[in-house]
This record gives sequence, structure tokens and C-alpha cells, in this order.
Amino acid sequence: MQTILAFDTATAVTACALFHRGSVVGECETEAKSLLVAADALLKNAGLQPSDLEGVVVGVGPGSFTSIRIGVAVARGLALGLGIPVAGASTLAAFAGGRPVIDARRGEVFTEDGVSTPDALEVAGETLVGDGAIRYRTIFEAAGATVPPDDDLTHRPSAALLLGAANHFGSADEVTPIYIREPDAKPSTP
Repeated sequence: MQTILAFDTATAVTACALFHRGSVVGECETEAKSLLVAADALLKNAGLQPSDLEGVVVGVGPGSFTSIRIGVAVARGLALGLGIPVAGASTLAAFAGGRPVIDARRGEVFTEDGVSTPDALEVAGETLVGDGAIRYRTIFEAAGATVPPDDDLTHRPSAALLLGAANHFGSADEVTPIYIREPDAKPSTP
């Protein structure tokens, strides 16, 4: 594939990147609601059209339930509308420079091990990155971890990193979100 759009909406920062002929030709951050606008701008800046896309890589979580659903829905829409394959990749793969720790709210964090409270993680000697690392900095540093300054770019997801972690490209229906826990909203019973 020559032209691939990658994006992740699972965290507070929506990251988007465009690959063309093996190189990143554009990358940006936006809000989830502006993802398609950002993707279109990346394509235009590279002199490409949506019809030039040959694949989509989407971050499938863990992260915010609603945000994951937005990303997967956009990926499926693009795949179905353009007739191209999709691959999923863990949102944790969008972080470099340390062990990713994503704020799971409710006093918890998502890591490669699942969901837990910050004080339950063994982090001594590790560098932690992500919004969960920032939020629980005091707990993690007291446990022997290093957390880069809040404005360090390692705390921001990069869609350019998702391509290397993507599973196989296939039908949009094959992309499975990683929710880890049940959603907060539940249907009411009559």
C-alpha cells in the first residue's frame, strides 16, 4: 500500500498521520469531532485525494469508550466508502519514550496489563508517559518511576507510530475495539 491514513481518538488528544510511499507526509493533532477535517487537510497538503487512500489504521484503545467508538466508526466509514482495508492497533503503541499510562478516570489507569489503580502498578525504575502518568505523577514518582515534564511530547500520542503496530489489514468489520471494561452508560430496564 502506498497511501495510508492512521489515527487514534481513544485519548483526550486525537492524533492523525498520513503515510505515502513509506514516509510520514503529514501529522497533526485535533479534536475527535474534527478528525475528518484534519484528515482531509493532510491529504490536500500532500497533493492527494481521499480516493488515493489504500488503507486505514485506527487506534482501537484502551481509552475512552465513546472516543474509541468514534475512531472505529470513522475508520469503518472510510473503508466502506472508499472500498479500502482497515487495520487496528493498540492505542498504547501511539506512545514512545516510556511505558504508556492512560488515564482511565475513576481513579484508574490503562496500561499494557489492563486497568488498575495507580498505586497497584509496579513502576520502580521505569519512565512513564501519557496523560495517566501526568495525572498520577506524585504516586508514580513516590513508587520510584520517572515521569517527564507535563509538556514533554512523549505524553502525546503519535498516529505515526500506529502503522508499525497495526495488525493485518482486512474488512472494517474485523476491527475490534479494546474497551477493557464495561461502559458507564447502560440501557435502562423497564
